[in-house]
Amino acid sequence: MITPDGKVMYFTVAGHSSNIGGKKDLGDIWYSVWLGDQWGPAVHGGKVINDAGYDAVIGFSHDGERMFLANNYNAAKQGIALSRKTGDGWSAPEFIRIPYFHNRSPYTLAYFSTTVEALVFSGESFTTVGAEDIYVSLLEQGQWTEPINLGPRINTSHQEWAPSLSADGKTLYFSSNGRRGYGSFDIFFSERLDDTWTNWTVPVNMGANINTEGRELYYRTVPGAKIAIYTSTQNSDGLGDIKVFSPPPNLKDSLIAQKLDTVVQLVEIVREKPITAEEKLFRVYGRVTDAKTGSPLRGVSIVFKSDSTFSATTGRNGEYDIKFPSVNEYSVNVEEEGYIGNFEKLDVRTYEMNSLEMNFKLQPIEIGATVNLKSVLFQQSTPNLLPESNDELDQVVSFLKTNPKVEIELSGHTDNRGNPEHNKNLSEKRVQTVKAYLVSKGISSRRISGKGYGGTKPIADNRTEETRRLNRRVEFTIVKD
Repeated sequence: MITPDGKVMYFTVAGHSSNIGGKKDLGDIWYSVWLGDQWGPAVHGGKVINDAGYDAVIGFSHDGERMFLANNYNAAKQGIALSRKTGDGWSAPEFIRIPYFHNRSPYTLAYFSTTVEALVFSGESFTTVGAEDIYVSLLEQGQWTEPINLGPRINTSHQEWAPSLSADGKTLYFSSNGRRGYGSFDIFFSERLDDTWTNWTVPVNMGANINTEGRELYYRTVPGAKIAIYTSTQNSDGLGDIKVFSPPPNLKDSLIAQKLDTVVQLVEIVREKPITAEEKLFRVYGRVTDAKTGSPLRGVSIVFKSDSTFSATTGRNGEYDIKFPSVNEYSVNVEEEGYIGNFEKLDVRTYEMNSLEMNFKLQPIEIGATVNLKSVLFQQSTPNLLPESNDELDQVVSFLKTNPKVEIELSGHTDNRGNPEHNKNLSEKRVQTVKAYLVSKGISSRRISGKGYGGTKPIADNRTEETRRLNRRVEFTIVKD
């Protein structure tokens, strides 16, 4: 965040030995002063506005006398706070009460707009449909409203992070890893259509001038200047670099036009039979190898299935190369006798890339081999399977029917947040749900055992949502072959 007079930039630094909590600190506020031709050195913001939790500046009043902060400086819970300018810095932050403000994520990535007196923030809250959703709370007659979920036009089943608003409060900028893009998190924008805060235009990717294969976050327009700032992990030595972007005139109109043009092209592709133009096909290539030995596997069938089915067979070096229309989401099945099959989902409904390398490592059928069922998903905090789980579970059914002597043990896992006993119970219920599905498809219950482990067996760090998602999983292990 840059102060209204453009003279000071505030930013959050994680993992620094000078932070209040040392290198394990999730982030302290630092600042830099504009020297006329460049930014000065980074300076720690001090103990008044920092603690051992995640601290960030999320906005200023028009006169720069009040600073809004993500953190209520109470270790018991997260929140939003206000600090006032003093003769020698900033006052101790004052807690801002927002009814039903709740965020299970360790980060409150937020932005306060004094123009429309609105706080937009990303978090896991009561009505979240994904990992983190974007919400808004409005300041009306001196009182904050209960947070409003911005709705399905903005929020996906994945993560929406780091929102901000344009100077007039009508354009929302945010990062998402739940939409087609260039990398893990891309920056998008959407226009607010009314005052309900739930009616938005279709989000548009900010394009290759900003978004990369890395993670782009925290897009903020700078008041009184024709620039924006954001962070990117592309070519960064650490967790992200601060970058400056000078939007060309009519950038948003141009991006929207490109988006509409793409939609028209996609409609044309669906209508055309057969598809012959090279640019209307998507290429997937790669190798299939033995997961234990690394040896290439020849003659393996790889099937891409949607409304139509496309298949390829690996050659002598385990390589394959296939092209198909880029207008669908495909299920990808890789199967070979003597090996545990591989299941993936691939959404190629984009013109932002024309090819993708997909390599597969198949595990031999043997005792101890473990498979992570990555596409088996549940409703949040429940043992209820989501419909998109069926494809991968059906592949497990097919595997067990093809190998009638194989017996498996299902294991359920969660991340480490919340009550450990609750997590264990939830993971056990999810295991039973998966078992019930397999049995309903004709697999003997005697061939399936199972156990819930809660958060006791992580395969990734639990400090960020990206890695916590890896820990929330169901696996099966072969216990008899």
